[in-house]
Amino acid sequence: MKFKQRQNLSGLLMMWLTALLLVATSLSSFADDTPTATASKGAVLRGRASWYGREHQGHRTSSGTRFDRNKYTCAHKTLPFGTKLRVTNPSNGKAVVVEVTDRGPYRHQRILDLSEIAARPLDIVRMGALGVVAEIVPDDTPLGPVAGTVTVPEPEATDVAVTETTPETEATYVVQAGTFGELRNAEALMAQIKSLDAQLPVAVRQDNVNGRPLNRVIVGQRMPRSVADDVWQRLQNRGINGLVRQAENL
Repeated sequence: MKFKQRQNLSGLLMMWLTALLLVATSLSSFADDTPTATASKGAVLRGRASWYGREHQGHRTSSGTRFDRNKYTCAHKTLPFGTKLRVTNPSNGKAVVVEVTDRGPYRHQRILDLSEIAARPLDIVRMGALGVVAEIVPDDTPLGPVAGTVTVPEPEATDVAVTETTPETEATYVVQAGTFGELRNAEALMAQIKSLDAQLPVAVRQDNVNGRPLNRVIVGQRMPRSVADDVWQRLQNRGINGLVRQAENL
């Protein structure tokens, strides 16, 4: 009787172990078939990129980190945080590697916003925005400028990450003649510029960054790039150092 009970218990135990093995195998197979949330290495994105800098310095990004314009980072609408991209200006072959730490941009049909230090070697700071090719690269790729020039891949029908964009309106520009913490200093520069040319539109734009006032002297109103460059040169000749900025990025 006891021997028969032991046989029954052994049989039940074997059935239980077999069932566990089948469940484990099924779960393993399911896990192997489940797509991961990571970005596909080698995927290519094409579109326009812009930049952001001092005005956003220290602000909290969508990933929870503090934005630093001197770090090689970027914003993208959907790529997982931590994804690394090699962003290339196809017109000159210059490239940088950046890390996705923020969400955006959400205007002008653009695919990326680069930090100031990342945008500068690609000529995006000077131009305001331009067409780029961004490739997802391995996680161990060093951040920063890429040595030499990069040949961008030709578009392929299988490039599922290629972004189709609609034409955007023509960019316009202003001249940022100066940035001051003290409003009176900004007003003094504004008065100086008005004395040079009373017909030239000039205003002080007041902002607040990290709890500190930021007063920017803006010259002109939504000018074509060539006109903005002329205004910048005229101010430069009078000893006023400024920066041509895309009006849509202010």
